[in-house]
Parts: sequence; structure tokens; C-alpha cells
Amino acid sequence: MAAKWIETLVGSLEQKKQYKHHSARVEALPEPYRSAAKALQRYFMYQGGIVDGDTLITMLGDFADLWERAVADGTPVRAIVGDDPVEFAETFLRAYSGKQWMDKERERLRKAVAVAAGDDGEEKGA
Repeated sequence: MAAKWIETLVGSLEQKKQYKHHSARVEALPEPYRSAAKALQRYFMYQGGIVDGDTLITMLGDFADLWERAVADGTPVRAIVGDDPVEFAETFLRAYSGKQWMDKERERLRKAVAVAAGDDGEEKGA
């Protein structure tokens, strides 16, 4: 019973375990893969805005898989991320474009403008 109450407050404990597991997989990578993967993970957390735990866990698992395969195959870091790591990161994130925190703000903006403009789309005061 306490676990359910805690999960209500802080989120899924299973997802937290999976997150830690995927983070440990990245931490276990040899250099230079570890540094590149950690830098990308940091970017994902700032840029991604993914709020759906299942989507985030899937993305992080796939990300760890990608880097582990690269290590096993001896693929150079630049062969993975290309010339522009930002482009790579944003393309990777788009593949996991589940529910994002910004979705709520987009909807809030749409509603505010609809109210200001009136239900029929005519601006107030015009």
C-alpha cells in the first residue's frame, strides 16, 4: 500500500529502476563512447522535454543499445553522430516524440487565443 502511495507522488518505481539501469549501461561504456553518450544524454534531458515515462525509458534503452553495439563493432564516435551532434540528437529525439511537457503549454496557448478571439474566430474589440 505504501509503494502505491509513493508512486502516486514520485512516479513509477519500476521506471526509476530501468532509468538507473540504462544510465549504468552508458556509464560502463569505454572512452570515448562514454563521454559522447553522456553528453548526448544530458542534451536529451534539456532538449527532449519528454514527460511520458514509458517513452523516456524506451528511448534510453535504445540509446544504450546503440552505443553498446557501436563499441562491439568498433564504430567510431563520428560515424555514429556525424559532423553535427546536435542534428543527430534532435533527429534521435524526434523518433521518440511521445507526450512532452510543451504539449500542455501549446494547448494552453491555443485555448487562451481562442477565448481572446471569441469562439467564432473573430477578434474581440474588432
